[in-house]
Order: sequence, then structure tokens, then C-alpha cells
Amino acid sequence: MKNENVKKGKEGEEMACKYLKSRGYKIITRNYRTKSGEIDIIASKKNTLVFVEVKLRYGDMFGDGFDAVNESKIKKLRKTAEFYLYNNKIEDMDIRFDVISIDFTNKKYRIEHLKGAF
Repeated sequence: MKNENVKKGKEGEEMACKYLKSRGYKIITRNYRTKSGEIDIIASKKNTLVFVEVKLRYGDMFGDGFDAVNESKIKKLRKTAEFYLYNNKIEDMDIRFDVISIDFTNKKYRIEHLKGAF
């Protein structure tokens, strides 16, 4: 089951990267990990560094992807982003946290991009 979830997660991240690139974003890194958590995608557009959480859902049994980004997840994402900024000595860029929700229902994918989600 875990391998299946990892495979689906990678699939969602790949779709999200293609989506972001098609809208002028540059992908800097994927799956940035620290002790405090993981950021799925770090991208940039103009002078903004964007930390992206990707959620892929098959059906609506557990709500949409946005529902899965709760206060605990937000706290982990912020802490991980702080590590990234500190370790890469980034001080002069605007930053933003986005969520990309990919829903697969009726044999179709629907991508929603919430900019500045938190």
C-alpha cells in the first residue's frame, strides 16, 4: 500500500510540475526534506519563491486535496521552508505558499492551483 501511495504521489508531483512549467514557473527542486518535514516542489516565478504542496485525490471520499492541508501540515511546511531559506542564504525574494490539488474523478484529472494558500 505504501509503495502505491508513493507512486501516486510522484504521479501528482509530475503533473503539478508540468502544470507550473506551462505557466512560466521554473522548478528549482522537488521533495526537499528536513527533520521537520517535506516540501513537494520549490519553484520560482519572477522574484517570488514558491513552496508548493501537491495533493492528489482519487474520488471525493476524503474531500478535495485542499482539505488535507491542515494546521499541522502548514506548520511543518513553514518550518521546512525556513530551513530552505536559511540553508540557501535567501533573503531578497518574496515567498509564497501554494497548494495544487489534483482530483481524478470520472476518468478525468482536474488541477486547481491555490496561490498564497496560507
